Amino acid sequence: MRDELRLAPPFDRLWAGQDAFAAVDRLEGEIFRELDGRRTFRTEVEGRGYFVKIHRGVGWGEIVKNLVSLRLPVLGAGNEWRAIRRLEELGVDTMCAVVYGRRGANPAREHSFIVTEELAPTVSLEDFCRDWPTQPPAPALKRALIRRVAAMVGAMHRGGVNHRDCYLCHFLLHLDPAPTAAALKLSVIDLHRAQIRGQTPRRWRDKDLAGLYFSALEIGLTQRDRLRFLRDYFGRPLREVLRDEQALIAHLNAEGERLLAKYRRKYQPAGDGA
Repeated sequence: MRDELRLAPPFDRLWAGQDAFAAVDRLEGEIFRELDGRRTFRTEVEGRGYFVKIHRGVGWGEIVKNLVSLRLPVLGAGNEWRAIRRLEELGVDTMCAVVYGRRGANPAREHSFIVTEELAPTVSLEDFCRDWPTQPPAPALKRALIRRVAAMVGAMHRGGVNHRDCYLCHFLLHLDPAPTAAALKLSVIDLHRAQIRGQTPRRWRDKDLAGLYFSALEIGLTQRDRLRFLRDYFGRPLREVLRDEQALIAHLNAEGERLLAKYRRKYQPAGDGA
């Protein structure tokens, strides 16, 4: 594969005549995640906030492990770059990528990076909905959020994109202007594991929906709210969804409870809670 480099303002001007791969390595900021081969941090350039993800290859061991498990490995920033471009084509609000680079012929050792504009002020839906069980939102706002998430995920899946980390924490609600039932904006983030095809396989569609169902289990949604989501996701009358998607509904109920039990075993201290 040929090396790739895309620069948008202000980086096209600031890095003119420089090695962009060296320039991005000189950026500093608040570290959000640092793993073998990948670093994510927030930085500021000319008074504006940006998120930077730098990949340095996953190694042949990780590639082989994924292939043996029948999974395509995520090799670098190119996956997120392509997913952002595809969501833009589909009209799904997401991050704005201003810099992307990839260098190296060895897929296990390629150096790649992506820089996206900070989405601010925003709050994740996980945080925004956390207190709903004790402080319910206005019904109209709740329904509008359900409708918007359903439309976004439905457009992604129909357009051949599945997220693979489809949880409420990866949907950001924009706060300026203040969201209302009549006017709100959501952006989907963290697309580095997303898969892009001509058509989303049902297996991967259902994994996304189960993850979303799980992450919304404890925010006070009613069964009617969940059915509204499915109606808006499929864009069909509810009676048709209930008739045609019984297997999916049963899967979401079972998988959501399984994931919740797994989460509680992992994160809830012994003796805490019921």
